[in-house]
Amino acid sequence: MNETEIILGLLLVVAAVAWVANRLRIPYPILLVIGGLALSFIPRLPSVNLKPDHVFLLFLPPILYYAGLQTSWRDFRANIRPIALLAVGLVLFTTLAVAIAAHVIIGMSWATSFVLGAIISPPDAIAATAILQRLRVPRRVVTILEGESLVNDATALVIYRFAILAVVSGKFSLPWASVQFVLVSVGGVIIGLLAGMIIAWIRPRLRDSSVEHVVSLLTPYAAYLPAEWLHVSGVLAVVTCGIYIARRLGRITTAEIRLRAWAVWDTVIFLLNGLVFILIGLQMSNIVKQVPAGTLSQVIGWPVIISIVAILARFAWVPTVAYLPPVLFPVLRRLDPVPPPPANVFIVAWTQMRGVVSLAAALALPMTLADGITPFPYRNLIVFLTFGVILITLVGQGLTLPAIIRALRLDRVSNEHADEENTARYLAALAAIERLDTLGANDAAAAAALQRARAEYDERIAYYSRTINPDRDGPGAGAGGMLMTCNSSEDVMRQAIQAQRDMLGRLRDQGVIGDDVLRHLEHELDHEEARMLDAAH
Repeated sequence: MNETEIILGLLLVVAAVAWVANRLRIPYPILLVIGGLALSFIPRLPSVNLKPDHVFLLFLPPILYYAGLQTSWRDFRANIRPIALLAVGLVLFTTLAVAIAAHVIIGMSWATSFVLGAIISPPDAIAATAILQRLRVPRRVVTILEGESLVNDATALVIYRFAILAVVSGKFSLPWASVQFVLVSVGGVIIGLLAGMIIAWIRPRLRDSSVEHVVSLLTPYAAYLPAEWLHVSGVLAVVTCGIYIARRLGRITTAEIRLRAWAVWDTVIFLLNGLVFILIGLQMSNIVKQVPAGTLSQVIGWPVIISIVAILARFAWVPTVAYLPPVLFPVLRRLDPVPPPPANVFIVAWTQMRGVVSLAAALALPMTLADGITPFPYRNLIVFLTFGVILITLVGQGLTLPAIIRALRLDRVSNEHADEENTARYLAALAAIERLDTLGANDAAAAAALQRARAEYDERIAYYSRTINPDRDGPGAGAGGMLMTCNSSEDVMRQAIQAQRDMLGRLRDQGVIGDDVLRHLEHELDHEEARMLDAAH
C-alpha cells in the first residue's frame, strides 16, 4: 500500500471508531489510541511511522489555532494567574520531579533526565480539548485547563531544547536559559499579534469566499512559520493569532463566510485529531521493537513509575497554588476572595492527559551527540517511557474523568452561560427595536415587514425581561426620527440583525459577556441572516 492509500484507510478507521465511541459515550481520542494500538500488532499490516516534523508543522498549528479561536479572552485574562502557575510553574515542577525519579530509579544522567522530564511535563492541548468539550464541568475549570494546555507546550519545548543542548554539548547556563525563555515567549506573542493584524487587514479585502476560506486555513501557518524561522515560540504565536482573529471575526467576514468557515474548520479539526490519536496507537509495535532484546521485562514497570510521579507532582502543585498564595499575600485574597471549591481543584489536578506533542518530542530526539558517533543516551528508552505515560494518562485518566465528574456532582452545575446569554438576547432585542424605529418604509411590503419585526422583537423583550428581571431599564426604544428608508423586507431584517450584532460586540468589549457567548449568539444571527437570504432568492 502506498502512503495515499494508508491515509485514506486511516481516515475511514477514524470515522468508524469515532462513531463507535459516540455510541459507547467514550471520548473518541481514547478509543482511537486503543484502536491504533491493536492495529499496530496485526501481522502484515504496513508500518506507519509518525514523523515529528509532520506533528509540529502539519497537525499542531491548525489545532492550536482553532482552540485559540474558541477561547474567551475575557475568561482567559480573568484566570491568567492560575493558568500561568500551571503552564509555567507546574511544567517546571513536573520536569524536576520526573528528572529526579529518572536519575534515582533508572540511573539516567541529570541532563538526560531533564530531557525526559521536559517531554513528559506538558498535558496535551489536543487531548484536553477533545475530551473536555464532551463533558459538562464548571466554566472556570474548562477555561483554566484549556488555557493551560494552550500555553504549556511553549514552556516545555523551551526546556526540552536546552536539555538536549546540555546532553549533546555538555553545556548549560541557567541565567542564559532564563533570558532565552523570556525572549522566546515574548517574541512568539509579538509574531502572533503581527500575523493576526495582517490577516485581519487582508480578509475583508479579498471579496472572494473561496480565497478567504483558503486564507483562513493557512492563517495558523502564517503565524507559526515566521515564529519558528526567528527561533521564537511558534505555539504562542499561533495561539495569540487565534485569539486576536476571534475577537475581530464579526467585523472582517460576512455571515455566509463565517458559517461555511466554521463548518470547514470543524471537519478539518476532527480529521486531524482523529489521525493524531490513531497514529499514536500505531507507533507501539515500532517502539517496542526498539527496546533492546531481553530488557523489555525489566523496563515494563518504569512507565507506571514515571506516570505516578507526574500525577503526584500535579496533585502536590495544584492545591498548593490554589490555596496557599491567598494566605501568604492578602492582595490576592482581595482580588479573589472566594477560594475555589475542592471538587474543582481535584478535577484540575486529575486532568493531565499526555498526547502527541510529548510523543513527537521524544521521536525528534537526535540520534547521536555532537561528535556524530556517540549515540544519544537512553534514546529508545525515553521514547518507550513517553508512550507508556501517554497510554496510562490518556486512557486511564481519560476514561475515569466522566465518572469522577459525576461522583463530585460537577455535572449538575447550572448552565453558567444562561444568565449572560439571556441578558445579551434582551439587550440585543432592545437594540434591534431602536434601529427599527429609525427606519422608514418605501413601499407596502417594507412597511409590513417593519410591523412584523417590531412585534417579534417586542415579544422577545417581554420574554427576556421576565427571565432576567432587570433592575434597570435597558436602552430605550424610539431613538428619534426616520434616518433612512428601507426598500424591501430584507433591508428591514438586515438592519435589525446588524443592530443586534453591534450590541453584542459592545457587550463583549465592555466585559458583560464572554467571547464564547458572543460566538454562540452571533452564530444564531448568521443562520437567521442566511435563512433570510435564501428566502429572498
